[in-house]
Amino acid sequence: MYGPPFALLRPGFTIFRLPFQRCFSGCRFPFHPPLGARAPFAVNAAPFVIRLDQISKQHGPQILFVEASAAIQRGEKVGLVGPNGAGKSTIFRMIMKEESPDDGQVSVDRGLTIGYFSQDVGEMAGRPVVAEVMAGAGAVSEVAVELKQLEEALGDPARTDEMDALLARFGDVQARFDNLGGYALEARAREILAGLGFSQVMMDGDVGALSGGWKMRVALARILLMRPDAMLLDEPSNHLDIESIIWLEGFLKSYEGALVMTSHDRELMNRIVSRVIEIDGGVLTSYTGNLDFYDQQRALNESQAEAAFLRQQAMLAKEVRFIERFKAQASKAAQVQSRVKKLDKIERVEPPKRRKALTFEFPPCSRSGEDVVKIERLAKSYGPLVIYDGLDLMIRRRQRWAVMGVNGAGKSTLLKLVAGETAPDGGAVTLGAGVKMGYFAQHAMEVLEADKSVYEILQDAFPLANIGQLRTLAGCFGFSGDDIDKICRVLSGGEKARLVLARLLYDKPNFLVFDEPTNHLDITTKEMIVRSLGDFDGTMLFVSHDRQFLAQLSNRVLELGPDGPTVYGGGYLEYVARSGHEAPGLR
Repeated sequence: MYGPPFALLRPGFTIFRLPFQRCFSGCRFPFHPPLGARAPFAVNAAPFVIRLDQISKQHGPQILFVEASAAIQRGEKVGLVGPNGAGKSTIFRMIMKEESPDDGQVSVDRGLTIGYFSQDVGEMAGRPVVAEVMAGAGAVSEVAVELKQLEEALGDPARTDEMDALLARFGDVQARFDNLGGYALEARAREILAGLGFSQVMMDGDVGALSGGWKMRVALARILLMRPDAMLLDEPSNHLDIESIIWLEGFLKSYEGALVMTSHDRELMNRIVSRVIEIDGGVLTSYTGNLDFYDQQRALNESQAEAAFLRQQAMLAKEVRFIERFKAQASKAAQVQSRVKKLDKIERVEPPKRRKALTFEFPPCSRSGEDVVKIERLAKSYGPLVIYDGLDLMIRRRQRWAVMGVNGAGKSTLLKLVAGETAPDGGAVTLGAGVKMGYFAQHAMEVLEADKSVYEILQDAFPLANIGQLRTLAGCFGFSGDDIDKICRVLSGGEKARLVLARLLYDKPNFLVFDEPTNHLDITTKEMIVRSLGDFDGTMLFVSHDRQFLAQLSNRVLELGPDGPTVYGGGYLEYVARSGHEAPGLR
């Protein structure tokens, strides 16, 4: 085995002892070892599993699991699903021994290496991004540290008398470093970072200067470079653009180890997982297939459970009617007693649990003119960087424009110009007659008043609405019961996004301008938004990295490329068919 035990590196990326690692090939930036080079990682051929045996867990008054069981086999790709707060992250923490079940056992096979990506990445600062990623590579990173120390010792005149021993040790460590693929480590780290959207300049910059979203990408890159026997990925697609999500999808498809992941990106889950484990009512239920199959099978199970329940209820009612009818007749006493005993022995079928679906119906909005937005000779620059130089575009009523482009192409800038949030350097943006705009910006959640409750935010926006209407609106966006009294300061990112969308959509806009509206939204809320917007009778201009959102809602695509803007007359699916790629950065 290589190297000493590895423990917690930083919050957000934890690994266990690392006896073996293996090489990889990426999707967008494939890595190929040099000819004649030894494979940097060896595959642990022994089969393994992660087991959860009859676990029970309670957080305060909330019961998460009741004698729940599941097992992850070697090489499986598993999606973990369940409503918010069901215990998905708790499962990960129990596997990592950061929490213990109240009862039952969580076991991990001996020698198994695990990489864990969570949303809590901790502090990063003081070294280049690429060095931060390489530091999480496991045993090879420890060998690299020793190799550097030996190089410094060999150049130290004060240690001349140790030269023979240092040279011998240097030879051993250098051979081990080469055997572990250390000389290709930086190249692989840069390939992964490039796949996650980092430029070469960003890779060499101080990791401490990055925003929280980019630090999340660094944490994810560490896990991917580590290439452990098993990966636990908790919402890995958060903060990724569409190009990086597609690259990650290709990487995970080629990954040979066990994978357990949660994600709000339905398309990503559908293309990767082959089994779904559902957390519902304290029980873990396994479904073989992807997310679409899980939805179909769950609906079928609910239908069958409903039918079984109704059949038993009909039978019980029939027996009760017989007993009530003849209980006073002596001639039927034996039959009545027999049926009473029969009813006592029958195991009752529980009424089926149905997950409540969120629904929102758009209030009728006024009709705008046919010309919603006219963009003429638009020019916009930031210093020497020219974003637009003479852009012309007409947006007409009921058109739904998806704006595509790599980072820095000017997608958000275009939306800000249309929304009046920033002024053009030249040209004009003109709104048509009768246009009422609803604008969702990426920073929209930051302007919520921290000390106000969900109800107060909605009441301030709609003072003429009564409490019943506001409670109904809040319920449509997942704030039921006492949740409506939550203070904005304690809301999660997803809850804040739902509140902003509720306020915006209830205001009856006829022109929606959305900049990444589905960030932080869970799959259930996201699908509710997509269904609701499908019935929207107005016009849309939006940026999104969610392929389901793009495919179901767009009927026009504006691609902002290096050769200028290109208009595609159909929606996102037609764009993919005609362009040959799912995103502009994947040419």
